[in-house]
Amino acid sequence: MIILNQNQNEFKERLIKYLRRDETNIRKTVLKMFLLGNTYTTNDIYKNLVKEGFDVNYRGVSAMVGLMNTRLGILRIDVTREHNLYSLKEAFF
Repeated sequence: MIILNQNQNEFKERLIKYLRRDETNIRKTVLKMFLLGNTYTTNDIYKNLVKEGFDVNYRGVSAMVGLMNTRLGILRIDVTREHNLYSLKEAFF
């Protein structure tokens, strides 16, 4: 039996709440991308969502990724001169 510590329980509750409001499965799709362990720019995420058939715009995707990081705290952001690079923090693999 696995016993979750307090931080894990809090994260699990935040994740469940976050995904419950995901009526189109767009959040779930983006989370699956990050679970692959790759690093993405906002443009990479945008292109993948369009390819998956989501009706999104670039600014909306950028806002969603920012909120995902703020609400869940699971993303690592590497700021470069041209683009931010997003990846899942190692603790969440």
